[in-house]
Amino acid sequence: MRAQTLFEARWILAIFALAVVLGLFFSMWLSLFFLLLLVCTIAFFRDPNRAAPTDPNLIVAAADGTITDVVEVDEKEVLKARTRRVGIFLSIFDVHTNRVPIDGRIIYRQHRAGLCLDARRPDCSEKNESMTWAFESPRATIVVRQLTGAIARRIVAWAQIGDELKKGDRFGMIRFGSRTEVFLPLNSEVLVKAGDHVLGGSTIIARLPD
Repeated sequence: MRAQTLFEARWILAIFALAVVLGLFFSMWLSLFFLLLLVCTIAFFRDPNRAAPTDPNLIVAAADGTITDVVEVDEKEVLKARTRRVGIFLSIFDVHTNRVPIDGRIIYRQHRAGLCLDARRPDCSEKNESMTWAFESPRATIVVRQLTGAIARRIVAWAQIGDELKKGDRFGMIRFGSRTEVFLPLNSEVLVKAGDHVLGGSTIIARLPD
């Protein structure tokens, strides 16, 4: 377990721990129920180390989850250009730490208020609360968008504009089910398809041209 990630759950863990103790005064089963919730919360906030590929042309997934779509769209916020978007849906069983897809410097970070629609809905990308990031490298600028979902209600940012990060480094997280989108250059070769399960920071999703 990583202390910074668990810190995001401090109040939830404290409430469940207190409920475990108080439950003992009423029923052993009630106490065991809250103990189960405590264990599940700790499991949700797990944050394993990952090994990223060293090839600078390889782009890795920005989150754990299932690829929902690979489509061409106009990225209007940062790049203002046609891109290939890879959407990743994070269930409550996935690790929710977000990781940098490529070595680079953060040149953009912007929060947008919005709704908390189901992250599997096709219109959630435009309507849900989000945080957009841009990572600039000598080879390309990759945009990543964190989106809340019906259950996820909090986007956490750990990095700042100007930070130089390595591929696979953690830059934030989304709590309790959500969606992460990676916007790739059109000349990149996408190596995943809808239905694939990926691991943030280690699964290769695309390759940039030499």
